[in-house]
Amino acid sequence: MTIQSASTALVAARIQSHAASNRSKPRLNQLLQTMKTTSLFRKPPGYIVAALVCSLGGFIFGIDTGIIGPVTVMDDFKQYVGEPSPTVHGLIVSSILIPAAISSCFAGRVADALGRSRGIVIGSSIFALGAALEAASVHIAMFIVGRVIEGIGEGLYLGTVISYICEISPPRYRGSLTTAPQLLTTIGLVTGFFTCYGTVDITSSFSWRLPFLLLAAYAILYAAIVFVWLPPSPRWLSLRGRTDEAEQIWEKLGVAAADREKIMNQIDSSAIETDRPTDTEGSLPMAMAIGKPTRRTLPKSKKDKLLDVFSPDARTRFFLAVFLMGMQQLSGIDGVLYYAPLLFQQAGLDTNQSTFLASGVSAIVIFAVTIPATIYADQWGRRISTVLGGLGMTATMFLMGGLYAGGAVHAGEGAGRWVVIVCIYLFAVIYCISWAVSMKLYAAEIQPQRTRASATNIAHGSNWITNFLVALFTPSLLANSSYGAYFLFGGCTLFTALVCCVFMPETRGKSLDDIDLAFHGRSPVDGLKRLGRALKRGLRR
Repeated sequence: MTIQSASTALVAARIQSHAASNRSKPRLNQLLQTMKTTSLFRKPPGYIVAALVCSLGGFIFGIDTGIIGPVTVMDDFKQYVGEPSPTVHGLIVSSILIPAAISSCFAGRVADALGRSRGIVIGSSIFALGAALEAASVHIAMFIVGRVIEGIGEGLYLGTVISYICEISPPRYRGSLTTAPQLLTTIGLVTGFFTCYGTVDITSSFSWRLPFLLLAAYAILYAAIVFVWLPPSPRWLSLRGRTDEAEQIWEKLGVAAADREKIMNQIDSSAIETDRPTDTEGSLPMAMAIGKPTRRTLPKSKKDKLLDVFSPDARTRFFLAVFLMGMQQLSGIDGVLYYAPLLFQQAGLDTNQSTFLASGVSAIVIFAVTIPATIYADQWGRRISTVLGGLGMTATMFLMGGLYAGGAVHAGEGAGRWVVIVCIYLFAVIYCISWAVSMKLYAAEIQPQRTRASATNIAHGSNWITNFLVALFTPSLLANSSYGAYFLFGGCTLFTALVCCVFMPETRGKSLDDIDLAFHGRSPVDGLKRLGRALKRGLRR
């Protein structure tokens, strides 16, 4: 009886368990459905995935920026080039930049003719070839040729990355998505610095060849990913009359119909002609009036004209973008990033390992602060962050320059060197949450559609030119004066902040059409008049 009772109880327990499991299935299915519909578990829209894939170009750029400074102070590399002078040191680092500036000026033409994604593939493939030549170089001339080729590729793809993301992003997410390449750049910086930190103890030329070999592999992988997964820009397709393909890409990217309409309405009407008849009033295309899609094409006299950036409705925005992108580098940020080991040596850290570690820590700090800056890019005003960021960077540069000029920084002792080290970190932090986020985004989003690719890439060209000057002359400035570079960069930053107070209208949260209206009728003369009135009010007070 006992065994039979136990068996009966066991069967009953199994029946109850099975019934309970059957009752729990609807609840489990409901839970899984809820998880799928919540933002945490839902598959991201295609435009976010496309923007992140595109932003990997910033990762490649960041790695190169992170490795070139540490590599040039490695013992094996200095033996390879024969203990370079400060001028030669600057030339080795900066030789990538002038080719990047030149190719950047033509990158818009390539992107307009072949498409944004193809332009990125071509540029990153050339970049990979240059990095491979650097890794395999047998003399210094071959190394510099590799950097020149790398620069050509960098100029071709980097500005196009920003244009592509700007063209596929809904207005409310445009800021965060367009700043994603900057976030990936900081990850590349961390990767580059710590790659060199890991290879510095290799007792052969492989200590500096390996970082470039890895860089070439990353670049060719990036080109392959873009070629396979990144669709053409639907706005580019629409401007070429390929509206059916554009509609398919919009669907693939998962852009909502309302956002799609806003984005397409932002195309400058002065650059658009329709191949459909107009309505009786002549104000709208007939197909648009009855709710059907229209086929839009550019007039042949306007299409792909580089000189359109100087047209009356575009030139003010073009000049402002060129100025901002140029002065972004004259803030000294790449002087800090390229020559971080030199700056830390000057402040009192005396070994490659310690300077590389300090450089790597600075890259981690930059990465950490770039995350919230990217997330909240659409909540922070472009203008206010540019002005306040400029004033903050000016203060840190002037403080470091003042400490060196006053003889307060001593190697191995005193608080002055630690203040300088903290200021280097603080300068990088302020830059990353302000100018790094606002300026590249602003330079791209203020342009009319028909000139966006060309204007953005030419603006990046001015960025490369000033970057070249900073990279070339910073070692000589540091060798001849411990404080001159800091006062120079601080003065340029202060000047830029003042100019932005006058000439830079706010664009946060505005559609590209609203941005057009904000710039309508603006001119440098108007800005100077406003500055004069502001100065008069200040003097009266």
